[in-house]
Amino acid sequence: MADRTAPGCQLRLEWVYGYRGHQCRNNLYYTAGKEVVYFVAGVGVVYNTREHSQKFFLGHNDDIISLAVHPDKTLVATGQVGKDPYICIWDSYRVQTVSVLKDAHTHGVACLAFDSDGQRLASVGLDAKNTVCIWDWKRGKLLATATGHSDRIFDISWDQYQPNRIVSCGVKHIKFWTLCGNALTAKRGIFGKTGDLQTILCLACAKEDITYSGALNGDIYVWKGLNLVRTIQGAHSAGIFSMYACEEGFATGGRDGCIRLWDTDFKPITKIDLRETEQGYKGLSIRSVCWKADRLLAGTQDSEIFEVLVRERDKPMLIMQGHCEGELWALAVHPKKPLAVTGSDDRSVRLWSLADHALIARCNMEEAVRSVSFSPDGSQLALGMKDGSFIVLRVRDMTEVVHIKDRKEVIHEMKFSPDGSYLAVGSNDGPVDIYAVAQRYKKIGECNKSMSFITHIDWSVDSKFLQTNDGAGERLFYKMPSGKHITNKDEVKGIHWASWTCVIGSEVSGIWPKYTNVTDVNSVDGNYNSSVLVTGDDFGLVKLFRFPCLKKGAKFRKYIGHSAHVTNVRWSHDFQWVLSTGGADHSVFQWRFIPEGITNGILETSPQEGSVDSYSEESDSDLSDVPELDSDIEQEAQINYDRQVYKEDLPQLKQQSKEKNHSVPFLKRERAPEDSLKLQFIHGYRGYDCRNNLFYTQTGEVVYHIAAVAVVYNRQQHTQRLYLGHDDDILSLSIHPVKDYVATGQVGRDAAIHVWDTQTLKCLSLLKGQHQRGVCALDFSADGKCLASVGLDDNHAIVFWDWKKGEKLATTRGHKDKIFVVKCNPHHVDKLVTVGMKHIKFWQQTGGGFTSKRGTFGTTGKLETMMSVSYGRIEDLVFSGAATGDIYIWKDTLLLKTVKAHDGPVFAMHALDKGFVTGGKDGIVALWDDMFERCLKTYAIKRAALSASSKGLLLEDNPSIRAISLGHGHILVGTKNGEILEIDKSGPMTLLVQGHMEGEVWGLAAHPLLPVCATVSDDKTLRIWELSSQHRMLAVRKLKKGGRCCAFSPDGKALAVGLNDGSFLVVNADTVEDMVSFHHRKEMISDIKFSRESGKYLAVASHDNFVDIYNVLTSKRVGICKGASSYITHIDWDSRGRENRVGHLDMCTWFYL
Repeated sequence: MADRTAPGCQLRLEWVYGYRGHQCRNNLYYTAGKEVVYFVAGVGVVYNTREHSQKFFLGHNDDIISLAVHPDKTLVATGQVGKDPYICIWDSYRVQTVSVLKDAHTHGVACLAFDSDGQRLASVGLDAKNTVCIWDWKRGKLLATATGHSDRIFDISWDQYQPNRIVSCGVKHIKFWTLCGNALTAKRGIFGKTGDLQTILCLACAKEDITYSGALNGDIYVWKGLNLVRTIQGAHSAGIFSMYACEEGFATGGRDGCIRLWDTDFKPITKIDLRETEQGYKGLSIRSVCWKADRLLAGTQDSEIFEVLVRERDKPMLIMQGHCEGELWALAVHPKKPLAVTGSDDRSVRLWSLADHALIARCNMEEAVRSVSFSPDGSQLALGMKDGSFIVLRVRDMTEVVHIKDRKEVIHEMKFSPDGSYLAVGSNDGPVDIYAVAQRYKKIGECNKSMSFITHIDWSVDSKFLQTNDGAGERLFYKMPSGKHITNKDEVKGIHWASWTCVIGSEVSGIWPKYTNVTDVNSVDGNYNSSVLVTGDDFGLVKLFRFPCLKKGAKFRKYIGHSAHVTNVRWSHDFQWVLSTGGADHSVFQWRFIPEGITNGILETSPQEGSVDSYSEESDSDLSDVPELDSDIEQEAQINYDRQVYKEDLPQLKQQSKEKNHSVPFLKRERAPEDSLKLQFIHGYRGYDCRNNLFYTQTGEVVYHIAAVAVVYNRQQHTQRLYLGHDDDILSLSIHPVKDYVATGQVGRDAAIHVWDTQTLKCLSLLKGQHQRGVCALDFSADGKCLASVGLDDNHAIVFWDWKKGEKLATTRGHKDKIFVVKCNPHHVDKLVTVGMKHIKFWQQTGGGFTSKRGTFGTTGKLETMMSVSYGRIEDLVFSGAATGDIYIWKDTLLLKTVKAHDGPVFAMHALDKGFVTGGKDGIVALWDDMFERCLKTYAIKRAALSASSKGLLLEDNPSIRAISLGHGHILVGTKNGEILEIDKSGPMTLLVQGHMEGEVWGLAAHPLLPVCATVSDDKTLRIWELSSQHRMLAVRKLKKGGRCCAFSPDGKALAVGLNDGSFLVVNADTVEDMVSFHHRKEMISDIKFSRESGKYLAVASHDNFVDIYNVLTSKRVGICKGASSYITHIDWDSRGRENRVGHLDMCTWFYL
């Protein structure tokens, strides 16, 4: 069997080449540690110029476009683009998230600014209204919001001397804002006659209500209050993109390539023209400036960062370079040295040193470059151009060897043969041209069977064969150098390929997820030495797969950072590094390869800080060749809680129905009867797909749920009080630490959570608007002030509530697969843990969001589905129950050890003052010490152990346990079979409540003489219930199939049961043993009834559209009612037992005589 598991090796981001200068400004600063902070693609970069090292913040999932530094110069705020963009506040020293701000902006976050004491943050959105928001960023709370302007806002700044004054500027406007309470009001700046109304690009606030702003024409406008009081003309010869205020004064940078320094009164100090320096060039445009003591930073439009020492202002240092405009596609690695070359739409070819993390050569071309390839000896470099030509350069001095144009469309792929004799050039015209290197690149062959543009090519080891991929998803083979098409499969089988960069082929089938387009994966590169494959795709991900990767949907490890499509990936010549290029983000990422043998010792215990799961969630990471999931877990994971019509839709549907039928005359309605019904007792407990939903209240009552009802059960009196506030099935329940309040979550399009009082049964808080489909898990914080909830939406959203205020404090995506339990940390109110399908995650609240770390399994245990979790009394310890029956013991996020606890999944776990109690699928309840080192006692749930005071019968021995709770000297246990038991610690067990299990209950029949009824269900059981004050189950028997109907005979001695497979049986009503059975139909039996008086006949209605009539005395079928055009729904006998009245979907009536 092919190994479909994720590879054990890993990648670690080591260096990012580039800086985002285009379409951004004011995004380059010094930190308190004298490091440089900026961003590129979706990565925040902290660059130490002294040590030439980088740290990375990877908390974003799309392009970062704005950045602000906190007054302490340690914290950084970054804002991104996207449908639901968010802001991250992170620590530049540890590169970890401190707070996440979300749900306020759409499209993107264009500008950010901290106030003078760093407590508040202003942000501007990219929506049509350019919304301005003010945040209490530590709490993740939105303080105020207002429409910014009808046109784009470019900069925003707090007045450092007036704490509630903010200034923003943009296209032909400047606005002065006042924050009062939660109201943000603006007044427009008055240009008057002092200066022209024009676009203001940047600004800075000074003392005494003075504001300085940089204009599009290069002037500086000086404002006093709302009024423009003077202009400093010609400060720059073109637009001023950036202005920075500091203790020394002000720095400005403009499109003219100049940096100007000004004193605190805005009098000129000096001017530095970067265009005139050694590294400068015509057209250099400055987008960001920063001034700290004797040092300056300047970021340019063309992705460069200059550092200037004021004393040596004529010798600026170019500390970072990258590609700029257009897209970056071309990438190749030197065959013998740690070098890489890239080519871009910016018409430059750049040679990078992978060892020194530096640009060592640059060559500007006449045309955009889309592909590159080194010759096998590294002496020549071929460039494929966008105009259909290709150029070969001598690497030594970057001089041209040859320039050939045989094609009109872009050259997207090219490769030298391993022996260096040929160059294969693939174009978007469709053919691959073969050139002879020794003959000055004379064309000697053509591969022309592709029906679409060429995307990838690979040579065989002996240089005799070529394989190609094209845009139509075809893989073709050719003989070299003639270009003859090979169709013989046997000939192809024996070929050994020198490289593997093709995305289509049986060897790489596993890289394709389901439902993907053949253009979604842009690049692959195989590492034969380590049997691993790296891919770059349209979703901004770099992935590692095993190689070969034969079966679709193989597991992988994924790495984020590139915000747009990853256009190319390549291994370095010695396989130490992987290089990846971002198309629209122009960046080059260098990843360190960590082989499998080193992984567990080093990397597993210290995952890259700030990274969002480098593991794959889509693939469930690691396990695919392991034993199948436990049947109960698999069954539960597949339950779909979607409804075609939710209860909250009913009022609207009723209104529509009224409007539709308004014109139809109708009879006057009968008055409602005077009598009414009161719900007295509910048989049942929801255990088959729920857990942790059974608790003792403060007064010793038992609280649980069934259907849409929460039940408060009195053990002594065997009575129930009911909370009826929900309008659909309840799926989750949690009890407040004081045990007086309960939270319950339900199914629903907009699923609601109710927090209610167990004494008064009154709703205290209703929480809505955050979850779709349903709420599957709940937990109160240790102080009882907050509530964590998990939804059933595709991302299983986690929400943290201040439930009394009904206020959402934080939210995040939980996991792709189902989450079974959420648990609040009793020691830290801002921490949670979740467990579910093949994962455990440790969460830290960060403002309005959460950051997560996956559990690190190392070599101690395998990644497993976790069904239960609990915190220990020791602060950093977490205990989780696995599907294998093991208890996993965690310290922080690291797995310390595993302990075998149960046979089968550990569905329930409860922490005690000293130790734990667990319950599993094996029907065993186990008491443990505080580190699971010793099992103190076990209780097996068996029929023989039931006490005489039990209110029913166990369906089977050792039922699967789904919930456990302790209190009042007892252990409370809920089972999958819908039973609630109370175990005395000395041993006896009392069954308190029980009901049917999964599936639907349709069959119901009342005994004609006694206070007894019978029910039959899809759970394949027939049950007899006592309706007196005992409220208990008298008898139960298992059936071969589920049932949908049942009926007592007129004397109550027989009970007929219709089953889902078209059969029915008649049983003794006292012993529930078989008397007779028949199987004449294929479809389900929908109704069954004995004739009146003597019960001589039995009518059996089916979904086959027939009603069969049986003589009970002779046990023979004596008649068939035919003619119904649809399935039968209901039947009734007349009082004499002669006529059989039948109802079916067409509302017809039939008679049997």
